[in-house]
Amino acid sequence: MRDPLGPRWRRRLPLPAVLAGAVAVVLLVSPASATAPSAAPAVDLVRVGDEEANVVEVLLAGTAQLDALVATGVDLDHHVAHTENGVVAHAVVTAGEAAALTGAGFTLGRVLHRPADARERVAEREATIAGHVAENRQFAAAAADPTAPDASDVKIIRADWYTSGTSQILSVEAKWAQGQTAATPLTVERDSGPGTEFGSGGTQTISRFVDAGVYLYHRGAATVTSRPDRIRITSPTGDVAVAQVREWLPTPGTGPEGPGYQKDFVTSYLTPTELYARIHQLAAEFPRLAEVVELPYKTNGYRRHAQAVLGAATASRVAVDSLAWGHEGGNAISVELADPGAANTPLSVTVTGSAVRVTLGTDGAGAVTSTAAQVVAALNAGAGALLRAYTYRGSPGTGVVAPAPRTPLSDGLSAPASVSRDPHPVYAIRIGKHRDGSKLGVLAYAQEHAREWVPPLVTVETAERLLRNYAHDGQTKQLLDNLDIWIAPSVNPDGGHYSFYDFNSQRKNMTNHCPSTGAADFLARNSWGVDNNRNYTEYSLFDGYSGASSSCTSGTYAGPSELSEPENRNVDWLAARPNIRFSMNLHSSGNYFMWSPGAYALPDRVSAPRPTLAEESAFWGASSRILAAIKRHRNMAVTPARTGPISDVLYSAAGNSGDMLWYKYGIYAWNFEVGTSFQPEWDEAHDETMEFANGLVELMRVARDFAKDNSRPRSTLAVAPSSTPGMVTVTFSTSEPAAVFYTLDRAAPTYASTLYGSAGVREGGETLTVPAGTTVHWFSVDSAGNVENNYRPDGNGRNYRQGTAVLPAG
Repeated sequence: MRDPLGPRWRRRLPLPAVLAGAVAVVLLVSPASATAPSAAPAVDLVRVGDEEANVVEVLLAGTAQLDALVATGVDLDHHVAHTENGVVAHAVVTAGEAAALTGAGFTLGRVLHRPADARERVAEREATIAGHVAENRQFAAAAADPTAPDASDVKIIRADWYTSGTSQILSVEAKWAQGQTAATPLTVERDSGPGTEFGSGGTQTISRFVDAGVYLYHRGAATVTSRPDRIRITSPTGDVAVAQVREWLPTPGTGPEGPGYQKDFVTSYLTPTELYARIHQLAAEFPRLAEVVELPYKTNGYRRHAQAVLGAATASRVAVDSLAWGHEGGNAISVELADPGAANTPLSVTVTGSAVRVTLGTDGAGAVTSTAAQVVAALNAGAGALLRAYTYRGSPGTGVVAPAPRTPLSDGLSAPASVSRDPHPVYAIRIGKHRDGSKLGVLAYAQEHAREWVPPLVTVETAERLLRNYAHDGQTKQLLDNLDIWIAPSVNPDGGHYSFYDFNSQRKNMTNHCPSTGAADFLARNSWGVDNNRNYTEYSLFDGYSGASSSCTSGTYAGPSELSEPENRNVDWLAARPNIRFSMNLHSSGNYFMWSPGAYALPDRVSAPRPTLAEESAFWGASSRILAAIKRHRNMAVTPARTGPISDVLYSAAGNSGDMLWYKYGIYAWNFEVGTSFQPEWDEAHDETMEFANGLVELMRVARDFAKDNSRPRSTLAVAPSSTPGMVTVTFSTSEPAAVFYTLDRAAPTYASTLYGSAGVREGGETLTVPAGTTVHWFSVDSAGNVENNYRPDGNGRNYRQGTAVLPAG
């Protein structure tokens, strides 16, 4: 039984409501301004050429302007702060977009993040990886040096003994000179105490740890029956290392992790290619507990057609696209617009290999006369086997074309060849002892938005913790024995690669849905793509809800239709697993923790249906556990103001994935907004990874407790005086988050009876006003389906709760 309260419900709005939301326009003003004009001039927010984007403050007078700002499709960060003077939002805009906004009367505040900051993060990452590579080479060289006969090619880094409950554990880390290229595990021989022989305490194996493609060391842990004094490792080449075993003292804390709990497995940012390699490595290392699943829909791929725009003035510009993908020959094409230097020359096109030469037409005086429209027609006729030409953004092309030197077409992509240009498979790692659908399912997925680099690390860190602690941590063993866990570290690999290598502010995928009459040309390449968190099925732009755009260059472009994108169909496929009941969608930034509803319709702010009081209580109850786990790392608290339904604490986000999972599939779906920026310095990114991995593991514990929950809720009826003569007020309370169904006509309560509701947004239970002496029949049921008193709510049971609405004596 997925939900005792029945299926979710959805509501669609008529097309006029969609149009009303789409034409909303906003003027951004300083907090000192009380109201905005009713309309503002249109602003072209298409990103042009190689302009870079900054994160800047936008100062708004209030929430009405925030709604209007979202409706424009401005590329927004997830940060929204309510101040005494208004609202401060963060927008991601290029210099051209900022100038357009300012010129139209919009007011922008401080610059918070620049492209140079992201380049520093990438340089920091590359230096970290290079440092590990250099260390490996130095170690290998020392091991191979014939003048250093005492040097072994294996080195023991740590040998720690500790207790975990009634178990004793030995954890070993060692480095082998050949570990970068050879996947061979190492065997550890233990003694059984001081003065005993190696091997008398048994053996264990340790396996390679590879991060970002770089071998760091071998590691592993095993249960022992006594504390060893020393260990010995003999490498595959015959070299030997011996080390003393130390007692490891666990870090004090209030968390559920036992002594020796292993964590801290990420050392740098990871690209989607590296994320996928990491989960493949884990599945290979733990085949009894994990497997990698290729999701059914491949992405479009990290690839583009090669393009160029020739000319300066709009009416005389010619845009050219290769028919082949850039990496498959398009990048070899060039186009030249040549002045023949002679009078009365006809317009012509010649093709030599991949070089296209347009000889422009001239008049009797030798002046060029060919218009953009004429050149486009000539190119399509004479070079149509190589390319497609079109006038610039719907221009009639009446302007005379200026000669242009040989211009190579380019796909504008700079990732190394190790990043595939083919349609990209998307992978998830499935973790659990029983991966057959028989156990309760939990889903975690990240990088719907490409520029969010920390959330994928949280998923990988969590997967590492789950698998590496299974053998010696009882809490972790309980999770993997009782749950079916799916973790998809990057659902948008194309955009993720583009953000790393080309345009750090990339939010969307890389699919160009713009028509040739729009911004489909090379100069708009940083504006293309679908916002993968606006392309889902419930309460979407196509249903008339706010917070998404129909513009193909908007930061919140919803795509041509619901689930038009393979990235979104993959998430839908994952959510459709019938055993999945809990999920976490990981985003950044803002340190928010949110759930449904995530959208409303303007102008009347018609919300998607709110969870019931019981469901809301369940969201809050689980959230308090998860947030406490996050806070445990470094005392960072996600505030109450940033905890709750998306549309309550942030803004409307029509067509987001959390709403699809909740309303379509009945999954308790949360959203992390990790940290304070998309690409923080590594020390900060590392801390964010550790703390939110705490939270993601705690979600697994919430799910485990749900799966094991067979406790029946208890409820009570409270009666208080009413200001209306002859009436009293009635409220219900429950021992845990639970729904209460009641009747006031002496009938037996069923699931069709009145459901006790909420008093309002972010409030507790409602207060009922009834005539004094009213007989109340009721029962409660928790989200796991446990019914109070084991009552059968089919109309035939009689052990429901009963009470009379009378004031207590005295």
